[in-house]
Amino acid sequence: MSLHIYDTSTRAIREFVPVEAGRASIYLCGATVQAPPHIGHIRSGVNFDVLRRWMTRSGYDVTFCRNVTDIDDKIIRVAAQESVPWFVVAERNQRAFTWAYDTLGCLPPTVEPRATGHVPEMITLMQRLIDRGHAYASGGDVYFGVQSYADRYGSLSNQKLDNMRAAADTDDESCKRDPRDFALWKGEKPGEPTWPTPWGPGRPGWHLECSAMATKYLGPTFDIHGGGIDLIFPHHENEIAQSQAAGDGFARYWMHNGMLKIGAEKMSKSLGNSLLIPEMVQKVRPVELRYYLAAPHYRSSIDYSEEALLEAAAAYQRIEGFVTRAAEVIHDVDAHAPLPQAFVDALNDDLGTPQALAVVHEVVREGNVALSRGDKEAVARLLAETQNMLDVLGLDPRSPQWRGAGSDLAPVVDALVAVALEQRKAARARKDYEAADAIRDQLAAAGITVEDTPHGARWELSR
Repeated sequence: MSLHIYDTSTRAIREFVPVEAGRASIYLCGATVQAPPHIGHIRSGVNFDVLRRWMTRSGYDVTFCRNVTDIDDKIIRVAAQESVPWFVVAERNQRAFTWAYDTLGCLPPTVEPRATGHVPEMITLMQRLIDRGHAYASGGDVYFGVQSYADRYGSLSNQKLDNMRAAADTDDESCKRDPRDFALWKGEKPGEPTWPTPWGPGRPGWHLECSAMATKYLGPTFDIHGGGIDLIFPHHENEIAQSQAAGDGFARYWMHNGMLKIGAEKMSKSLGNSLLIPEMVQKVRPVELRYYLAAPHYRSSIDYSEEALLEAAAAYQRIEGFVTRAAEVIHDVDAHAPLPQAFVDALNDDLGTPQALAVVHEVVREGNVALSRGDKEAVARLLAETQNMLDVLGLDPRSPQWRGAGSDLAPVVDALVAVALEQRKAARARKDYEAADAIRDQLAAAGITVEDTPHGARWELSR
C-alpha cells in the first residue's frame, strides 16, 4: 500500500501522487509570533515532522516550507501594550518557537520564510488579482472580491457564500463592495509599520502572506498544505481563493491536525490555560512530550491532562528500557533493517501513528522476551526494528538529539562520562567504595544518573 492521506478539500482518503515523481513539497502554516508557544502550537510541528520523516524514509526528496507570520494585528497590539516596536515582539517569540521546535526534535524546515521579507511577491500577486478582476483597491486598502469567485468560494470549509458572515477584518467596512470581501492589504495607520505599494503604503493581510510565500518556494502548484483545523476557515479558504483566482493551481492536498484542548476549551492564551513548552519540559523530558503529542492520530483532538501526559511518559520509558538493555548486548545495530510491514501499513494509512506505535510496543514485548531467554540473534533483529521505527517517529532514545547534549556535544559527553565510569570501575575493583561513590555523586550533581547492571555501569540524564 502506498501513502494515502485524508484530503480536507475532498473530504476523502486519497492516494498521494506528487506533482513531480520522487519529490514531495509541503507547506505548513507556522507561527504567528505574538506570544511564546504552548503545546497546542507545537503539536502541529510534531505531526508534520513525522509526515516529513515518513515521506523521506519512503524515498521522497522532501522540500518542507514552514512560514513565520511576523507582522499581524495581534503582534501590533502586543507591541502597543508593551510600548516596544512590533519587531521586538516578533523576534522574541520567533526565537521561542524555534527553541520549542528544536527541543521537541522537529527537523529544521528546508526554508522558513518570514512574511515581512516577501512584500514584493505579495504586490505581484495583488496586481495579478486586480488585473483578473478578482481584487480592487479602496481607501488605501486592497480587497479580494468574493463574488468574483462565488462558484468555488467555501469549497474547502464546505460552506455556501450566502451563509457566510462579514470578514470583519477592517475598521471601515464601507470601503468594501461586499462585507465578506477580505483584506489583501491594509492601508497605513499611525504607529504601524508600512511598505510602499502602487496603491499606497500599508502592510499585508494575513491570508495574502501565505499564498505569496508558498508559491515562491514550492511553485504555483505543489503537493501538500498543512495546518491546524482551526485554520480551514477563513485562512485556508482565502488562500485557495486568492491563489487559484490568480491562476495558480496551489495545493493538491490539504491536511489538518486536530486541536489540543483542556476540558471543552481550545487551548489559547486568552483563556489563560496555555501550557508553555519551557514549563512542560519540567514535567516530563522533551522526548516524552514529543511521544505524547505524536501518539494520537494527527486528525484527532487531544484533551490534555497531566495524568495522560505521565502515562505517555511511562509508555515511552518502557520502549526506552528495552532499547537501553538490548544495546548493552548488541553493539552494532543494522540501520537498514526492514521495517515491520504492519508499521509501514499504519503510516501509509493517513499517518496512523497510534497503530504504528502499537507495532513498536509489540516488538518491544517480543524483544524483552528474547532478552530474558538470552537469544542474541532475536534481540539484534528486534532492536534494529525498534530503533528504525523510532527513528521514523523522531523518538529513538539513542539518537544524539535525546542523549542529552545535542548532535555536536553528545560524543563529548559520552567520552567524559566514559572516563568517569572507568575511574569508578577502577575504584570499585580496588574496593575503594568511598571514591566510587564520590564519582557517582559528582555525576549526579552534573545531572547524570549511573545504574550498575550485569553488563557494566549504565548512565542517562537525570529525569
